[in-house]
Amino acid sequence: MSDEPAPAPAELLRTHGLHVTAQRLAVLRAVADRPHGTADEMIDGVRAEIGAVSRQAVYDSLAVLVDKGVLRRIQPAGSSARYEQRVGDNHHHLVCRDCGRIVDIDCATGETPCLHAADDGGFEIDEAEVIYWGRCPDCQRAGATAPI
Repeated sequence: MSDEPAPAPAELLRTHGLHVTAQRLAVLRAVADRPHGTADEMIDGVRAEIGAVSRQAVYDSLAVLVDKGVLRRIQPAGSSARYEQRVGDNHHHLVCRDCGRIVDIDCATGETPCLHAADDGGFEIDEAEVIYWGRCPDCQRAGATAPI
């Protein structure tokens, strides 16, 4: 992960060839405030900031921002799609089986044979998505058990 400060939201949109709108800025701030949040959480955040906005408008903004590489969309098994601002570094995620908390994990280093496909089927592979599953420290301390 880079130590350089992130560009201002308006500049980030311009850099990716997007018009700067109050709605897109509010979506970016909602994602920044709720890393790995769902679209519904983003809708709540946008509405809290700018008032009435349709669900579809937020979904459309999220889709455009993902398509242009401003945001990253992940969807761990059994979960709604989630959004984050950390893009371009092929990092991975760790998901708590009990509470659903998601944290970023830097890409595996050293020999990583599982990230090299035994047969690429003719594809040019440019990314590997790895999701680690376990129990977060809070759930371990609470003695929680995985939901059935």
